[in-house]
Amino acid sequence: MTKLFDIVQLVVDIPEEGLRSGMTGTVVDLYDNPPAYEVEFSDAEGRTLALLPLRPEQIRPVSQE
Repeated sequence: MTKLFDIVQLVVDIPEEGLRSGMTGTVVDLYDNPPAYEVEFSDAEGRTLALLPLRPEQIRPVSQE
């Protein structure tokens, strides 16, 4: 189960936001109905590239080992 502040990986392209499958982001909010996650994608300097709600099937958790 994905939680607040988890790192997730995008599994689909979202060209209108400039996002590609494989990019990682941080979950910054959780939605219940319908289930979704607000995910922030940032560049190497910490500037936000995109902040958008994503459905569970659009992301996967990144292992924190």
